[in-house]
Amino acid sequence: MRIARFTTGDDPRYAMVEGAPGAEELVVLRGDPIYMPVQLTGERVPLARADVRLLAPVIPRSKIIGVGRNYAEHVAEMGNELPAEPLLFLKPNTSVIGPDDPIVLPAWTTEVHHEAELAVVIGKVTKDVSPERALDQVFGYTVANDVTARDAQRTDGQWARAKGFDSSCPLGPWIVPGLEVDGLEISARVNGEMRQDGNTAHMVFDVAHLISYISAAFTLLPGDVILTGTPAGVGPIVHGDVVEVEVEEIGVLRNPVVRRD
Repeated sequence: MRIARFTTGDDPRYAMVEGAPGAEELVVLRGDPIYMPVQLTGERVPLARADVRLLAPVIPRSKIIGVGRNYAEHVAEMGNELPAEPLLFLKPNTSVIGPDDPIVLPAWTTEVHHEAELAVVIGKVTKDVSPERALDQVFGYTVANDVTARDAQRTDGQWARAKGFDSSCPLGPWIVPGLEVDGLEISARVNGEMRQDGNTAHMVFDVAHLISYISAAFTLLPGDVILTGTPAGVGPIVHGDVVEVEVEEIGVLRNPVVRRD
């Protein structure tokens, strides 16, 4: 099952996505399925219809928790040491954009990087959960790009501005519940050129461990998003680029890059 959030020019709605690539239909739902049981309206909308626009599949009401340095090869390429425990940071919900929305480069940075990531969408109030029960708290998984102003990350001493600016958290194209995520291919392409090519099996801390560890610090609420870290190959994006982040069994998240005067 795939859960999308979309608009046809009116208020956002939710739908199950059915059909093969290029022939998908949106099976419209009543309300937000994170907060209520799935109920069909009976309406079906072709995804290819001209007025259909996919939105970020979730806008966290509470928080986005990022995990830094969670792939050993990425840690090495950045000249850092492996953390003994998950390295956490927060991004505001104003950083979220959806498929095909532009990543807007801020005027105060000259070095912005893409970071392909698997994202976890929490489905239940979660506090102090054990690793053995952690995956029971998950609503589903989506694709993320943890866009980072690398120069600000180096100079600021903390990561709020570098990773939290508007449009720095593309999410999409939809949420996939019930997915096994221990060995999924994850990649990033810029203008069609492969930049990152990794696998979630290479995480330093797996998804269950991350949820458990994070829930000891913060109560996780339905709709909260966890970014699970990025594999090696991060690199610059500039005005005019198109970034595609792909996670196996979920899909492709595509965003153009712009710098506005």
